[in-house]
Amino acid sequence: MDRRTFLTTSATLGTGALAAPAVARAQSTFNWKMTNAYGPGSPFYVEGPGSPTDFCKKVEAMSDGRLKIQHFAAGELIPALEGFDAVRSGAIEMNAANAYFWAGKIPAAQYFTTVPFGMNFQGMNAWLYHGGGMELWDELYEPLGLKALPMGNTGVQMTGWFREPIESVADFQNLKMRIPGLAGKVYATLGVDVKLLPGGEIFPALERGVIDAAEFVGPYQDRRLGLQNAAKYYYTTGWHEPSNVTELLMSTQAWNSLPADLQEIVKVAAMACNLESHTWCEANNAEALKDLVENDGVIAQTLPDDVVAELKTATDTVLADFAAQDAQVKKVHDAFTAFKTEHAAWAAVSEKPLYGLPG
Repeated sequence: MDRRTFLTTSATLGTGALAAPAVARAQSTFNWKMTNAYGPGSPFYVEGPGSPTDFCKKVEAMSDGRLKIQHFAAGELIPALEGFDAVRSGAIEMNAANAYFWAGKIPAAQYFTTVPFGMNFQGMNAWLYHGGGMELWDELYEPLGLKALPMGNTGVQMTGWFREPIESVADFQNLKMRIPGLAGKVYATLGVDVKLLPGGEIFPALERGVIDAAEFVGPYQDRRLGLQNAAKYYYTTGWHEPSNVTELLMSTQAWNSLPADLQEIVKVAAMACNLESHTWCEANNAEALKDLVENDGVIAQTLPDDVVAELKTATDTVLADFAAQDAQVKKVHDAFTAFKTEHAAWAAVSEKPLYGLPG
């Protein structure tokens, strides 16, 4: 063998030897489990366009079957709100929920679902994808062996259902209300007895008078739960949840086991569901609200201005106190607030004038 042939052959063999593990890993197949905080059949949260089950289908199709994800709604494998611990323990690879459900474990996680008087769909996604939000989310979860991605967004949510009208802040005193997240902390300062209930438990609690009011999502989702049959006063402003992010939670160990192309497929499928789920909500809520008002006798109205003003004052105090008590919360709060201020200046020029145009 001459010198040139020897070198060429050696290089080829060496490259093949080094590339073999990478090639084998790239051709590997993965079978994962995903649990969910929401019950079987729930539109948006479990089934339908942009839902977690749709995400699983997208990933399998895009990966040509190399990554298959078996989805389990709440109660089918584990109870509704145990996904965080199940993923962290390695019992499952994925969970679909909202990060504010983990407030007792990671207080700062709430900022990655929604913030009262925070940002809408455009602003929230701008912060997450391009304003440093995802990097902060990674920083928060990495020490716990977790990785998260946004996988859905409801857009603006309704204030909620009330058995009696809200005419002043005094009406919140001793009111028993299902309300999660930071908004619950705000309501608590105004005398509300805050309850955290899974979606499937809201209607029976409201119907039996165990609670006096409840916030869930919006007209389409709320109608499906039958909340219009338990309360007739339906308020809006969206102050408490100007957008709401669905969290795709993954084990870091499982995530790192995926080759780069499958990681990219998961990211792209999650981003596709984030957009598709929001547009699905926007397409269905108008008809649902009209139906609730015209056919179910629902009284839909905006909270009084003075009530909203007092809620804003209470929110500012709650968030400032919250940030002062926890270094992680302060870091996320400061970053979120700074981006919101900058984005609001642009929205005042780009979006706000548009809303005032003739229909």
